[in-house]
Amino acid sequence: MDINDLKKQGIIIKLNNEPHLVVKSQHARTAQRRAFVRTTLKNLISGKTIEKTFNAGDKIEEAEVKKVKANFLYQKGENFYFMNLENFEEIFLSEEQIFDKKGFLKEGMEVLILYFEEKPITLELPPKIRLKVIEAPPAVRGDTSQGTVTKIATLETGLKIEVPFFIEVGDEIIINTEDGKYVERAKK
Repeated sequence: MDINDLKKQGIIIKLNNEPHLVVKSQHARTAQRRAFVRTTLKNLISGKTIEKTFNAGDKIEEAEVKKVKANFLYQKGENFYFMNLENFEEIFLSEEQIFDKKGFLKEGMEVLILYFEEKPITLELPPKIRLKVIEAPPAVRGDTSQGTVTKIATLETGLKIEVPFFIEVGDEIIINTEDGKYVERAKK
């Protein structure tokens, strides 16, 4: 691969023998017209994010990552258990491997498990998911006059997010899993 391939969002490269997801990339040129790319990379094993600059001519290796469809089964302690939908084997990932995605996991949800060198390393969620609101403060008339148009709601997975004032307990909402923000009220 060369630095132009880093433009593609979501590409996974191998750096220091570990898979890194290209989160952001910015192409630029120096005064001598040499191209380089500034990237933000997320290590898919440790979850750490780093900044790295690649120059024209640098060797970049694409990581061989296999994605397998799986259903989330349950959580026991710090392990999360999934069923591989291809061969029906049970897979588990630790809390460290899941990073900040555990608040989105609901029993029966379909996800993609990412394998690197035959080992499960993390999971990929659908871009948007539907969850039920189990706790939300009531909307009080006049609150919006102070400029408050959102409130914090607790979802069925225990995740707390900011939602518009009109959302009530029992409502199902759509959430963007990339930024963890409210998208819309789900249609019944």
